[in-house]
Amino acid sequence: MHFDSFSDFLAMGGYAGYVWAAYGISALSLLILLWSSISKSRRLAADIKNKIAREQRIKAAENLENTL
Repeated sequence: MHFDSFSDFLAMGGYAGYVWAAYGISALSLLILLWSSISKSRRLAADIKNKIAREQRIKAAENLENTL
């Protein structure tokens, strides 16, 4: 599709509301997906760190019991 001016491009041949709404919804969806992925990744990393620390505390307690 060829546009004669920038305002014609923005008008999208009379379908600007639909076209720009679709772009907006798509961009918003991608941002939400990105935020969700980063959030879950951080939460998973924190859970793994907590599990490793818990296992180390359990091993330390077992070693302490064995020395007594």
